[in-house]
This record gives sequence, C-alpha cells and structure tokens, in this order.
Amino acid sequence: MQEELSRELQEKLERLKEYIRGLGSLAVGFSGGVDSTFLLAVAHEVLGDKAIAVTGTDASVPEREIKEAKAFCEERGIRHILYTMNPMAEEGYRKNGPDRCYFCKRGIYTQIRQIAEENGIEYMAEGSNMDDLGDYRPGLRAVAELSVKSPLREAGMTKADIRAISKAMGLPTWSKPAYACLASRFVYGEEITEEKLRMIDQAEQFLIEHGFLEERVRMHGNIARIEVPAGDIPRLAADEIREQVYARFKEIGFLFVTLDLRGYRLGSMNATIKKENDG
Repeated sequence: MQEELSRELQEKLERLKEYIRGLGSLAVGFSGGVDSTFLLAVAHEVLGDKAIAVTGTDASVPEREIKEAKAFCEERGIRHILYTMNPMAEEGYRKNGPDRCYFCKRGIYTQIRQIAEENGIEYMAEGSNMDDLGDYRPGLRAVAELSVKSPLREAGMTKADIRAISKAMGLPTWSKPAYACLASRFVYGEEITEEKLRMIDQAEQFLIEHGFLEERVRMHGNIARIEVPAGDIPRLAADEIREQVYARFKEIGFLFVTLDLRGYRLGSMNATIKKENDG
C-alpha cells in the first residue's frame, strides 16, 4: 500500500479478499473502469493466474478504453482475453427500451461464462458497488439470473471506498471519471445503430482532446446534448471552443448541437423513466 487506509476501509478490503479467496478462480468482466480495475487488481493479488480478465469489444466501447484495459493487464501480467460482442443481434438492445442494459449484460455474461469454462475458471464476477443499488440498473437482473458474483457489493464497498483504496494501491484509475458504454447516450426508444455509436464516440473524443475529461454527448435524434460539469460550462460556451465544437459536431453528422445548462450527471436519461412513472 502506498497510503495508510482507515480501519473501516482496511476491514472492507480484507472482507473482499476473503470472499474472492473462497471462490478459488474468477473471470472478471473487465472494462478498464474504476470498479472493474480495482476488482481485477485485488483478484489477481489473491488468486494469481486463477484470475483472468475478459473484455468485450464492439462499437459501443471506445478504442481508448480497450487500449487502457490492455495496457493495465500487460503491465501487471494478468491474462487478458478479448472477444467480439454482437449486441446488435439482440432486438431488445437495438430497440433501446428502458431494459436495454438487461439484454446487453445477458449477452456479455453468457459469453464470459463460456470463456471461463474453456479456461477452467469456475466463477464470473462483475464490478458493481453499493451505490449502483440506488439507481435504475436493469443489467443487475441479468447478473442475478446468470449467477455472476458481485464481490464489491459483498464487501459493502461504495464508489468512494473503491477510489480511496485504489489510490492507496497506486492504481491509475483511482481518479478516472465514471464511464458507461456509449449505448447509454441514447434517449430511450431511439434505435441504436453502429453509425450512431460512432458519431457519439467521435464527438466525445473531440471533447476529451480539448480538455473536457468528464463529459457526455447525449443523442436525441439529430440533436447532440452536451453535458460537462457546471464549472466547465463557461469554458465550453466561450466563442473559440464553442465554434470549434459546433463545426466538428456538424461534420460528424449532428444537425443541432446543444449545451445542457444543468451540467453533467450520471444516468440523466433515466429521468425520462421517472417522469413516465410519476405520470
């Protein structure tokens, strides 16, 4: 450990290690994000070669995320298996209803289970934490149905816990912005296509290259709705950057480009579900 942990965090970490040790072997669904990176690092520390990383690739996953995931595993000597996902084959995913994530996760962990079996690994694990229980998460239904383990929840860990311990462990992801697959950028009911996913990927990459590291580009038909933290709104709205963003987004294929004045927040598309339920 590079930093001392509080007694509470140390106890949670030991609880996590003990849980993973009891599994014996583990295939971690690895996205390269804060949670799955931490889970994989601990699993590898506890289980060694009996812990493997499995990463799915398709148009909903930016290439930068894949590169970071590969680099992390190579640096630490973790066996890393990549496979090609095909969520477009599932109508429930393409049609993009509120339960889209269920169909996606079901497909992902069905493939990970097959990979685990082929490699003599008994269990699968995913990286959800206690905070994920407070939002609309249909993917957790697929996790339960397919008997995927959730070690971070078993240890009672929150996102803040994971970031704090990750920092103490020297993991590069401890301060990484939260990330969700590009399919989460669509308003529910709008059909997902690879072309639209590429548009969002290119738009978000442009923002990242201009220093907006915590951002989302939400797609509403031919409208791009940009979310950045409230403190970044003045910079994005400044003439020089604003004009560059508008020109690039038009080039990508958006007809209208808007800036959300409320600012960046996780799961903003879920507000449409709550609105319908309230009505």
